[in-house]
Amino acid sequence: MEKTKKTVQKRKKVLQGLVVSDKMQKTAVVSVERTVQHPLYKKTVRKSKKYKIHDEENVCQIGDQVRLIECKPISKDKSWRLLEVVRKAV
Repeated sequence: MEKTKKTVQKRKKVLQGLVVSDKMQKTAVVSVERTVQHPLYKKTVRKSKKYKIHDEENVCQIGDQVRLIECKPISKDKSWRLLEVVRKAV
């Protein structure tokens, strides 16, 4: 009897945010905002988190709207990479 390998394909997370820093080589810092409901008061609150993303060609500039995708860890802080630039900064 031959065993068949089952491969489970994991769906990678895709986020959209605003570039707040591009001073590092091949790295950009992106701020991603999300809305959550407060557990007690039920008010909608905006929360933001910063992600360091891998930008191979140094395409990102401060103020760009970008889409990022989850990937395997590239360094200590980077486990996201640039998927596309949605809107360039003016």
